Amino acid sequence: MSSSNIATFVSSFKPITIVFCFFFFCLLSPSSRASSIFSGNGTVDLENSGDLFPQILRDEAVARLYDLGKVSDASGYLERTFLSPASMRAIDVIRKWMEDAGLRTWVDHMGNLHGRADGANANAEALLIGSHMDTVVDAGIFDGSLGIVSAISALKVMFINGKLQKLRRPVEVIAFSDEEGVRFQTTFLGSGAVAGIFPATTLGVSDKRDVTVESVLKENSIEVTEESFLQLKYDPKSVWGYVEVHIEQGPVLEQVGFPLGVVKGIAGQTRLKVTVRGSQGHAGTVPMSMRQDPMVAAAELILVMESLCKNPEKYLSYDYQCSDSTLKSLSSSLVCTVGEISTWPSASNVIPGQVTYTVDIRAIDDLGREAVIYDLSKRIYQICDKRSVSCIIEHKHDAGAVICASKLSSQLKSAASSALKRMEGDIEFEVPTLMSGAGHDAMAMSHLTKVGMLFVRCRGGISHSPQEHVVDNDVWAAGLATLSFLENMQ
Repeated sequence: MSSSNIATFVSSFKPITIVFCFFFFCLLSPSSRASSIFSGNGTVDLENSGDLFPQILRDEAVARLYDLGKVSDASGYLERTFLSPASMRAIDVIRKWMEDAGLRTWVDHMGNLHGRADGANANAEALLIGSHMDTVVDAGIFDGSLGIVSAISALKVMFINGKLQKLRRPVEVIAFSDEEGVRFQTTFLGSGAVAGIFPATTLGVSDKRDVTVESVLKENSIEVTEESFLQLKYDPKSVWGYVEVHIEQGPVLEQVGFPLGVVKGIAGQTRLKVTVRGSQGHAGTVPMSMRQDPMVAAAELILVMESLCKNPEKYLSYDYQCSDSTLKSLSSSLVCTVGEISTWPSASNVIPGQVTYTVDIRAIDDLGREAVIYDLSKRIYQICDKRSVSCIIEHKHDAGAVICASKLSSQLKSAASSALKRMEGDIEFEVPTLMSGAGHDAMAMSHLTKVGMLFVRCRGGISHSPQEHVVDNDVWAAGLATLSFLENMQ
């Protein structure tokens, strides 16, 4: 198998971004050479790098990422959720950067920040480019922010060079207000509104304090009605495509020694909320044989989920809905996670009356993911019935797998290759292609237009953590690739 074929074969899946593919990459003799070429720690002759714009695409971009990383609702760590006070401050900061790049700016009725350059033909189909400005709790500074800063930096270079007005089509940078779904447990609130995938009832969704999306918007002087919410959707005829630059959040690029990789597609994802109710009682007086304990029931349910997701071929039936190829796909890509558990009344000397936990299921194959959800749900109800407890399964989020547009992927690959050649000289190896197991705004935007994504190497594949890190030269490579893409946009 050639290096290009193996690179195309790669697929990644967060949080265990396809370890099995490492073995294929490690078999490539060029990979070790690529690792030394693109270590990210090398130096470039800055005296002869005027056309590489290191002051803007690297130095200023890195400084901005660290500055944005300080905009937080927490004092000891980074936390910036949907339209929180820190998010509103972030809007002000990013807006100044957009205007510094010559962009016309505005905030829409879902708190998304837009910066637009009309180019030579304001009526042509627009390229949308960007990522999210919200974060998880105790986050890293690159997730989401890198895509926003890279786009603004590239457009700033074009503004300084006088090329911004010559763009063949409008380019609009969007800093989406919510992708992580931390506050309202509904992902893609920002990009989903632009793509038009949410009904107006989304405004009534509430957080843990029973504050609704609509209330949060009004608290921040963003008046929204059902009509204006629905009007957030862009006309598909006005959009040429969507491009997103994002950290990989996995270790494949670091393993193969490339700063950049092109995304072939994004895995589908389902989020469930499981509530198990039993009989609350005194921890010292209710005999074990007479208990209806939702805690131990939930423990069994979680273990069954783990077993199913580790060995789907042992659980799922082979029929017209679950083919042999689907089972093979699940065996290599399915991941399931319980990330949150809560109990009531949560006291050490009380048998809880209720246990609630979340389930996150991801797979490249949508039919396979649906088969897993069906089988898991059936087993949950069976176990709850056996233990004389009740259970409720709520579907909180569902997103199908997305395949990136081949034309956009090809242009991004050319742009990444061009950037690396400009930074390092002639390169012998092809920019790798990966699958993403992490959800991105591109998933929502795929309902509006064709999408493409560029991954950027991150140290150790660590993300959603303060340890998340991208070396300065890789930030530079991302900005230079974005600039190359914009300059050669078809």
